[in-house]
Amino acid sequence: MDDNQERKDFSSRESDLQLSVDEETLLDQLGISGAARRKFLGQSMAALLGTFAFNLLAKEQSFATLAASPDALFAPTAGVENAVQVLLKINGLTQRLEVDSRTTLLDALRERLGLTGTKKGCDQGQCGACTAIVDGHRVLSCLTLAASCDGKEVTTIEGLADGDNLHPMQAAFIKHDGFQCGYCTPGQICSAVALLQEAKNGEASHVTNDLRTIAQNLNLSDEEIRERMSGNICRCGAYPGIVAAIREVHSGRETALTWHFATDEEIAVALNEGKANEIV
Repeated sequence: MDDNQERKDFSSRESDLQLSVDEETLLDQLGISGAARRKFLGQSMAALLGTFAFNLLAKEQSFATLAASPDALFAPTAGVENAVQVLLKINGLTQRLEVDSRTTLLDALRERLGLTGTKKGCDQGQCGACTAIVDGHRVLSCLTLAASCDGKEVTTIEGLADGDNLHPMQAAFIKHDGFQCGYCTPGQICSAVALLQEAKNGEASHVTNDLRTIAQNLNLSDEEIRERMSGNICRCGAYPGIVAAIREVHSGRETALTWHFATDEEIAVALNEGKANEIV
């Protein structure tokens, strides 16, 4: 860019800032021009905005400490519309709630009871992150009304462990690295626990070969496990670990690990040999 163009651009920016005559004179006397002048003006403007924001915040804090006038009028707090009483047994504890009849089980768990282990993913019944167990059957809590669960027993991810002792499915997920980011994991585990109960009950799936010979305590193949878990999406792609974890708990037999955590010695050797990517 030539000097004439730079002066033209700078002049237009100066006019946008609407400098006073005294300010222009001061900048000339200081010998600040060209790029240095633009930098000076930018820093000055940033400092001015920072001071303004600080003063505004201080005023808001001052107003917040003022007592409300006794004559002040406030908008009434909105009550629960279409209120219904719901009695739930959640993770072994009885809970009585007054909720809007349109409230989903997911929102009741998260917003009313603080059980945030159940995740809100798509909120349209497509991802399975919100899976909970109601009377032994897995449900999509984002599509299940809380009112429809009145008098029923609800189990969430928080209710599977026995104190510090993990549920076998939780331990298997850790052992087989059945999760990465972990967002879908609560729904995956709840779905897997209910899946085992379905197999005990002899409930068929889409890939069951012969419905005429179906019986209780089904021996699930990997294909059956994948089909029955297909409603739970893992965007990280941890499906092999998920299937291995479910297979181990279902069969009751230890499944050999296909991976292990790298030791400090292995990491040091890989770094020295320039093979750090091989231990990721």
